[in-house]
Amino acid sequence: MKILLDTHVWIWSQVQKDELGRQAIAYLKDQHNSLFVSTISTLEIARLSQAGRIEISGKLNEWIKKSLHYLICETILLSHEIALMAYNLPGSFHRDPVDRILVATSLCHDLMLMTADERILLYPHIKTISAKG
Repeated sequence: MKILLDTHVWIWSQVQKDELGRQAIAYLKDQHNSLFVSTISTLEIARLSQAGRIEISGKLNEWIKKSLHYLICETILLSHEIALMAYNLPGSFHRDPVDRILVATSLCHDLMLMTADERILLYPHIKTISAKG
């Protein structure tokens, strides 16, 4: 299975594992699954860290590198296709630009999106995995 991690799932997998459900942890540990993060999540982590809303130990660039290595996770860059899709999503979707980019990334790359965000979990146009499950 190919799984895109929502930003909070990426953070939780490293510093707040107790936020993740048993099934979500099993998906993350299963070596048959391919894990991905979007560069928009790096931007969001940097913003949250700079604003003091999350605390990352050490230098952020090292945390990013180590966590990607630990998760055996690939990065999906923000492309023109994803950027355009973010504001052409099927059906009705909320306004948060980061969520839009993550959903568009999921659609463009045919990925399951692991999240705890109820608005995304209820969005019928993508495949999701609950991070709390």
